[in-house]
Amino acid sequence: MPVKMVMFDLDGTLLPMDMDEFTTGYFKMLAKKAAPRGYEPQSLVKAIWHGTAAMVRNDGTCKNEDAFWKDFSATYGEKVLNDRPLFEEFYANEFGAAKQFCGFNPKAAETVRALREKGLRVALATNPLFPSVATEQRIRWAGLEPEDFEFFTTYENIGYCKPNPDYYRELLDWAGLTGGECLMVGNDVGEDMVAAALGMKVFLLTDCLINKAGADIEQYPHGSFDALNEYVARLTGAES
Repeated sequence: MPVKMVMFDLDGTLLPMDMDEFTTGYFKMLAKKAAPRGYEPQSLVKAIWHGTAAMVRNDGTCKNEDAFWKDFSATYGEKVLNDRPLFEEFYANEFGAAKQFCGFNPKAAETVRALREKGLRVALATNPLFPSVATEQRIRWAGLEPEDFEFFTTYENIGYCKPNPDYYRELLDWAGLTGGECLMVGNDVGEDMVAAALGMKVFLLTDCLINKAGADIEQYPHGSFDALNEYVARLTGAES
């Protein structure tokens, strides 16, 4: 079946990073922002992780945004809801400095644009744990623009997270495509390669590989952006 769309993960795929270094660095920035309002850093980070877990467990009955704030407010009460503009201001402004915790690979943007020039549809399947304003910034850190993607997931627009297969089902519905018509590209074996269960073709980008379960990656097409481009060429060569 011809591939019509390529879906990319963002963190560690289009945007090189060590996830631990990134989260540690940006949480410190957020804690500094929130401290004057009485948020103790360690308890704040613990509450954010707890809210993140609530999003990962989300079953589509609400958007991830609502799942997070319901859980977050269970820890802090009405206070945090009143302070919500503070957190939104952080992601719109100070969060931009978290770029220092990321790398940059020009081949990421080159690959996305080359695929579009070939007539392939391109979407961003980043785990929707961030608000759109933060996701758009991270897209730009990778040398791209939000408009380079047909759609991208944020915590406001979807009620599932990776590795839930329903996350990928939702994206296929958005695209109006079957699994066999899509290629998922990501760096996390556990979160990205699960797309294969829906019949999607997959490619494991190994530059910032995450393989927590120690799976045998030989079962997946894998490698660098150069290898990805060669793989896409093979997939589309029969149709050209």
